[in-house]
Amino acid sequence: MAFLRAVKGLHPGQVFPLGECSVLGRQPGCDIVLDAGAVSRQHARIVRSGDDYFVEDLNSRNGTFVNGERVDGLRKLSENDELRICDLVFSFQGDRLPPRVSTQAPLAQTIPHTADAVQILEDEREASGSTIMSKLDVSTGNTSLRLTVNPEVKLKALLEIGRNLGRATRLEEVLPRLLDNLFTIFIQADRGFIALVDRPTKRLTTKAVKFRREDARSRIRMSRTILNTVLNAKEAILSADASTDSQFGMSESIVDFHIHSVMCAPLLDSDGEVLGVIQVDTTDPRRRFSREDLDVLASIACQAAAAVEKAQLHERAIREELLEKELSLAHRVLMGLLPASPPRVERYDFFQFYQPAHQLGGDYFDYVHLPGNRLAWVVADVCGKGIAAALLVARLSAEVRYSLLSQSQPVDAMALLNQTFSHDRWEGKFVTMIITVLDPKQDEVWIVNAGHPAPLRRRASGEIEELVGPKGGLPLGIDGNGAYRQFSIFLEPGDTLVMYTDGVIDAENAQRERYEGERLVQTLARPATGAADLGQLLIDDVKRFVGNHPQADDICLTCLRRVE
Repeated sequence: MAFLRAVKGLHPGQVFPLGECSVLGRQPGCDIVLDAGAVSRQHARIVRSGDDYFVEDLNSRNGTFVNGERVDGLRKLSENDELRICDLVFSFQGDRLPPRVSTQAPLAQTIPHTADAVQILEDEREASGSTIMSKLDVSTGNTSLRLTVNPEVKLKALLEIGRNLGRATRLEEVLPRLLDNLFTIFIQADRGFIALVDRPTKRLTTKAVKFRREDARSRIRMSRTILNTVLNAKEAILSADASTDSQFGMSESIVDFHIHSVMCAPLLDSDGEVLGVIQVDTTDPRRRFSREDLDVLASIACQAAAAVEKAQLHERAIREELLEKELSLAHRVLMGLLPASPPRVERYDFFQFYQPAHQLGGDYFDYVHLPGNRLAWVVADVCGKGIAAALLVARLSAEVRYSLLSQSQPVDAMALLNQTFSHDRWEGKFVTMIITVLDPKQDEVWIVNAGHPAPLRRRASGEIEELVGPKGGLPLGIDGNGAYRQFSIFLEPGDTLVMYTDGVIDAENAQRERYEGERLVQTLARPATGAADLGQLLIDDVKRFVGNHPQADDICLTCLRRVE
């Protein structure tokens, strides 16, 4: 018996026996099925006449060649002639038995997943007027070949799947094992993959890919037609020959990219939402999947979905625990940037209070000792909360000290800070700030305000004065050329200077009522014996007002009092 041996393309070394008339082409009904997109449905035929064999091209699109010459009419084949059809090359062997041909399916192997290992193909023609649901389109013809696996082997593989999925905590370990078991059950499968839906982008991301043969190690192709059908209908599908299945509208990606019998099942979580898909397919039209195979795959998909959901919850818990630890560490670092205790200045006492709404806050205060025994006292509020605000506070802490020590006047220090935070890197962020510089020898305080709530002076008599100062002074980071003005006041014995962030006056109770500035003034007017007494009086009143309502904003309060 004469035969063709595959030299290039398909599976090199594969043998195709030749009968009296053998038709070669892409159509499943051909005697020799050539699964390549460029091959015509009925491309060529080889006929026997006596002891000779002749090849004839069947008006194919890309022609048939023997030893590099295009076939026109009948062309006699001689021993070892090279027959080329598109990119497929065969060697013709005469009437002699071929060497040993293995009928055992080659061993499967798992390949490491890479970004370009899987490609979703856009279909040039979408299916129309078809509702697939879970219908089966299993055609049976003379070329069909039903492959089965020993029931004991199948049961063993199913039990192995159950064990693997039952203890699954890491997807990158369990999913490749699941594909190994699937290839044990479905011995006709040539390719398989598991893809999960990325929640933020709603796109499929492949997590495990498997090929059965070494020569198939190329990009595995996923038809968007098939995937969209499974994802939208949330039902498993089977097609015995996807290349001719009318349900898929003859999409180009199925016909041209070597998908014949295909099974695809969705992974659904406990709420019925799609987690991903499992797909296995074969490129050989004679080795098709059955309805029983689909039932098995659908059952495995249910187990796999539960394992995937559990693993994702486990991974999410680990990420949240890690984030909590990182936030706790960042909180300690941030608190380390703030003064642990008030400064000691003769004839003055201080009070300070800082409480972030979350682990990472955006309020900031500090004291900087300046030449001439002066003391700079800064209170600021960074736009926003959380990690971004905390990073800006860290940068602010360093810049404040540099600006105050490098400039002789607080107004110049504020201008330098404004230029720094008006850089493009901080676009969309701004900082409100007050800089005060105390000269204890003269009992004089210089004040520069950059869009922050005005400080308050409480007289020894209980009278409250809002220190507004000159007009102007935008928050830092809004206008790099913005102008600032400074003014000074003298503190009399018993006078207290109070600076705070808007977390104090914006504090809300359960009825969504705000603390407001009017209540702040009334509270500060109450009798108090010192800065600590007055500051604690205000904090206690804010806490009583808020009650059990969650804190929405950071609270920072500082007080400076000239001792009587």
